[in-house]
Amino acid sequence: MTRTEREKMTAGEPYQQFDAELIGRRKFIRQQLQVINNETDNEKRNGGFKKLLGDVGDDFFVESEFKFDYGWNIHIGNHFYGNYDMTFLDTCPITIGEHCYFGPNVGLYTPIHPLDPVKRNADVELGAPITIGNSCWFGGRVTVLPGVTLGNNVVVGAGSVATKSFGDNVVIAGNPARVIKQI
Repeated sequence: MTRTEREKMTAGEPYQQFDAELIGRRKFIRQQLQVINNETDNEKRNGGFKKLLGDVGDDFFVESEFKFDYGWNIHIGNHFYGNYDMTFLDTCPITIGEHCYFGPNVGLYTPIHPLDPVKRNADVELGAPITIGNSCWFGGRVTVLPGVTLGNNVVVGAGSVATKSFGDNVVIAGNPARVIKQI
């Protein structure tokens, strides 16, 4: 059975990023987000976001200018707060645990572009999932790269770039992020 480009994308396999279904979904999401991000009523805005995401727990609150590619690969647990200007590129699953708080300008990026210029020029892309544990706190301008898993109770300092995975109960900071303190 032939897999769709969406199925290959979500599985982290090479896929054609300009597939008609994927283009259609990105266009739909952009149109929806343009309206939702301009909504001043918190309940309506957050209800609009929730309708576009894969699944979201209770007590979900995001400020305006939340951007993402597809929505269907974003999974967020209970008690989530996201500050202004979050960007989640969800070609692969992004899973966020419970009781997580993100500062402004947080970016979670699952896409990977091939290093080989022939493949890259052929518009082939792939990705790797991002997983965030429970009770995590991200400062402003944190970036998490493809394939990173952060354990429970992780605090990420402002401006940090998480290029690799870390276990539970640590404070990480820097570019690239490293452990600066055990909790």
